[in-house]
Amino acid sequence: MRRTLLFSIAALVCLLIGAGFWFGLRSLTTAATPAELDPDTAAVARTFVDHLDAGRWDDAHAMLAPAVASALTASRLAEVWDTLPERLGAPGARGPWRGERIGSRLVTTATQDFAMTPIDIRVAVDADGHIDGFRVVPAAVRVDAGTLAPAPAGAVEHAVSLGAHALPGTLLLPAGEAPFPAVVLVHGSGPQDRDGTVGPNRPLRDIAHGLAERGIASLRYDKRSRSAPDAFGGSFTVDDEVVDDALAAVALLRAHEAIDPARVFVLGHSLGAQMAPRIGARAPEVAGLILAAAPARPLQDVYVAQIALLAGLDGETSAEEQAAIDDARARAAAVADLTADSPAGENLLGLPGAYWVDLRDYDPVETARGLPQPLLVLQGGRDYQVTPDDDYARWQAAFGDDPRATLRLHPALNHLLIAGEGPPGPAEYAQAGTVDGALLDDVAAWIGDVRVSGSERSGE
Repeated sequence: MRRTLLFSIAALVCLLIGAGFWFGLRSLTTAATPAELDPDTAAVARTFVDHLDAGRWDDAHAMLAPAVASALTASRLAEVWDTLPERLGAPGARGPWRGERIGSRLVTTATQDFAMTPIDIRVAVDADGHIDGFRVVPAAVRVDAGTLAPAPAGAVEHAVSLGAHALPGTLLLPAGEAPFPAVVLVHGSGPQDRDGTVGPNRPLRDIAHGLAERGIASLRYDKRSRSAPDAFGGSFTVDDEVVDDALAAVALLRAHEAIDPARVFVLGHSLGAQMAPRIGARAPEVAGLILAAAPARPLQDVYVAQIALLAGLDGETSAEEQAAIDDARARAAAVADLTADSPAGENLLGLPGAYWVDLRDYDPVETARGLPQPLLVLQGGRDYQVTPDDDYARWQAAFGDDPRATLRLHPALNHLLIAGEGPPGPAEYAQAGTVDGALLDDVAAWIGDVRVSGSERSGE
């Protein structure tokens, strides 16, 4: 495989932006269940991937259904496929093809090992034998449920269904006497589960458990792009991806008999943190906002900076990588001229024009300035995706002297809020860790302080 760079595979190494690489059926983003392997579709999938392995890009492209072929050129196939070992390390064995069911659709899947993390290659074949869906996703980390740390002693988990799309979620109530303060956990980008799973790490689960140990309830849920991807249709905005479901989660918590409706908070991570000020503006009843690894720059600028950094991790940037970076910069600059009808396939990250138009005039820092709620801004010093110099510095400049805001820099933490050592990079996301306890102490103490202030203001 040639050495090159492509942004679309970024989610495989937990970049901030992007939902991974897919073309064709959007449902290929969601979780799969085992199904009987169809030998005919398996043969098509195997031939397609054999072409990719051999660099026969035109032959692979000829196997695509017309609608997919128009969005995915042969050169784009080459860029995606050749990027995998560059981003994920040396390839290892590929497992056997297996049948899977995603909703009502049967797909054929194989797991490919890489030095950093395995991926699943999903291929959907239509009735005419053409490939109408191709998806590269992080392979599900198969962990025995018995090896996961249980909820803290005395805490109780309740299954919930959230919003118009009935997103499955978990309400975790701590031990003690209700009503409790509570936090809605809002994910970063991509089709994430309620635990925010990245490789062996589950940062949102860690946060929920850590808060329960400190007497605080939480609600976490599977993201709409994971559990109901077909709900998006051809065009969607960041409200569809993040904001609307977070607002439904706030309403659910405030209506629950075990939750103090005056002490419901929002904790956003990454993209969820960037959108937290919008959530707070639309739900003024929220008691406060916690922004963890919060971008302060436009999303397209963060993206370009990330791929440029990754290209140089090995100490050099090849001509092909530089060309891809230049192309990304050009697409990022073009965001200024997009309309809501701009076709997704021509835009940065393959996102619809409506998504970029929605974000184009949104400034999380300026939005936060106009909010009445208190803010807690948390930053990892080893975060190379949302960085201390480019993002946290802007939050500091805006709120360093604002009594409504508390800012905490944790020097040893990465983007997942997990401690590490040495130069940061995507490889550490494949190493198991847990969210730092000192950061959780910050969150719990801040919530306690907000509770005191709120009680004093209300005369309680």
